Amino acid sequence: MLAAKKDGAFILMILPSVIGFSVLFILPVLLSFAYSVTDWSMYRRTIKFIWFDNYVQLFKDEKIIAAVINSIKYAFVITVVQNILAIAFAVFLHRSCWGANLLKSVMFFPAVLSIMVVGYLFKYIMSSLDYGLLNRIIGLFGGPPVNWLGSARLALYSVLITQVWQWTGWAMVIYAANIKSIDPNLYEAAQIDGVSPWRKFTGVTLPLLYPAVSFNVLMSLIGGLKVFDAIFAMTGGGPGYSSATMMTLLIQTGFNTGRLAFACAFSVVFFTIVFTISRAVMALFNRWEAAVT
Repeated sequence: MLAAKKDGAFILMILPSVIGFSVLFILPVLLSFAYSVTDWSMYRRTIKFIWFDNYVQLFKDEKIIAAVINSIKYAFVITVVQNILAIAFAVFLHRSCWGANLLKSVMFFPAVLSIMVVGYLFKYIMSSLDYGLLNRIIGLFGGPPVNWLGSARLALYSVLITQVWQWTGWAMVIYAANIKSIDPNLYEAAQIDGVSPWRKFTGVTLPLLYPAVSFNVLMSLIGGLKVFDAIFAMTGGGPGYSSATMMTLLIQTGFNTGRLAFACAFSVVFFTIVFTISRAVMALFNRWEAAVT
């Protein structure tokens, strides 16, 4: 009887969350799947099934193909660069005692800022106009101005630089916490055996960083695939579609053109890509965990 009352209390406690999750997430996802096979539009009063026509149009649209490639490229680069830098800083600050906590705080500070604020700030810093701070600094050394955000070749990578700057400190703090949990006796044993610092890192530190690496890589990868704020604030997806991502184009398709069913089909493709890549990365980390343990 007491167990039944406890179970009932637990169900009542989680019921609001379950209802909210179902209404705000599960139901919209199911409706997106349903509407993706229709011709639903802001300019039509009736809705009819057109089956997979929206998906066929998706894979014929050069803008969408470019956005998918940009999103995957962005996610891959930011994941690799951010985590390599974060691990390097975490290892360095773990060995360095004086001022380490202050440096960690300074490096973590950008993650506290709004992504939109950072985006608009760097839009000013990277401006190709006369007031662009970065180009003025380059000019002091005699260099030519660089069109950071107006060049189809540089725009996406300019946004990447700002996001690496903003989120590397956040990942570093997680790595630093993981390093502190590693048993110091392992390093002492390696020291007695005359192991080099690089071998200590690859043989002791890196394998035991598995929890932090798996979390940070997955979060930065998913965040990179879903990037919208920074792109919207700095380039708007331009010039042309050179820095457009799946999220920026998805929102433009749904709200600017009114092609709601087409946007739903795009969201289904987006969900499939993110889910597939995430599952593949998780499978790789599961194999790494099995090898470490």
